[in-house]
Formats: sequence, structure tokens, C-alpha cells
Amino acid sequence: MIALTINGSPRTFERELNCAELIGELDLTGKRIAMERNGEIVPRSQFAQCLLQDGDRLEIVVAVGGG
Repeated sequence: MIALTINGSPRTFERELNCAELIGELDLTGKRIAMERNGEIVPRSQFAQCLLQDGDRLEIVVAVGGG
């Protein structure tokens, strides 16, 4: 069990996740997002290598296009 705070809301997950897996769990796959972990930006190229730890605080922003 892992507890994370995502955009200010507490969430728990059954197992440890990396950032890429978390994006899938949140149904954000394929969307343009930016992620900050504990105050530091996580480059998209590092999502698969960035293992989340119990207690991490994440901010996830989804880019919205308009016209």
C-alpha cells in the first residue's frame, strides 16, 4: 500500500508505482501533462524510472487546448 497526495487530495494505491504507471491509473495516458514531485519537476523522459515513495506530494497539470 502506498499513500500519495495528488493535487492536494490524499490517494492510496495497492502497490508502489512509477510516474508512468500512475498516469495510467489516473486515466491520463496520452494527455499532455506536467508533473511535479515534492516540489521538483519530473521530466516526461523520466516517468518510467521515477519510482514514487509513500508520502510523496504530486502536482499534475493537464494541458488544455482551445481555439
